[in-house]
Amino acid sequence: MSKSSVSVSDSDKEKDAFFVVRKGDIVGIYKDLIDCQAQVGSSVYDPPVSVYKGYSLLKDTEECLSTVGLKKPLYVFRALDLKEDMFGALTPCLFQDQLPSASMSVEKLAELEPSADTSYETCIIEFDGASKGNPGLSGAAAVLKTEDGSLIFKMRQGLGIATNNAAEYHGLILGLKHAIEKGYTKIKVKTDSKLVCMQMKGQWKVNHEVLSKLHKEAKQLSDKCLSFEISHVLRSLNSDADEQANMAARLSEGEVEVA
Repeated sequence: MSKSSVSVSDSDKEKDAFFVVRKGDIVGIYKDLIDCQAQVGSSVYDPPVSVYKGYSLLKDTEECLSTVGLKKPLYVFRALDLKEDMFGALTPCLFQDQLPSASMSVEKLAELEPSADTSYETCIIEFDGASKGNPGLSGAAAVLKTEDGSLIFKMRQGLGIATNNAAEYHGLILGLKHAIEKGYTKIKVKTDSKLVCMQMKGQWKVNHEVLSKLHKEAKQLSDKCLSFEISHVLRSLNSDADEQANMAARLSEGEVEVA
């Protein structure tokens, strides 16, 4: 075989290459090395990471996996859902200090030990919205905490003119986006907005056009999580988010502050 033929063959092979990232109990499939590298360090608390490269992603595999989850993946799913012959042989990539030197089957990938502490996966989101006039100058806010109550950060965003209900939805969307970007896969939401809570649970209909679009965006984000819970709480238990939302209403439209 000529050198030019070998070059073309290798080039065609690389076009079909993909990367498998096992991070804790989550497996992500990436097409681009840059996106793969970004995911390796995306979590606030990084569990051990294993990265492998493959070339034989079967059509049946593509059809059975869904395009939801982590940052720019082709697919994402739980390690428990790994099946035999999904990827063919996988070659280790040097993203960490110690990796097996031989190719790895999907069975071995599934057997890798996840981090003993999986609390990093759960994020508590408290959110609220404020409108000075309803509609009027408005703002949205989200407070992100770990499951033990430790603060991750507070965020607030100016929205310009909006209703109070729209501002509340923006608060939920703000929190979900940044929790997912930080690598959290289990989300628990607390809110004093009964309307947003009941609509997200599917128990109340969404009839307003603007709220319908915001509701759809929030649902799409929540569907990217391994688990999503939302519960209604008294206003007194949502004071942090309420305070941030009132501060957000003073910001210009689109301005975001992190505290």
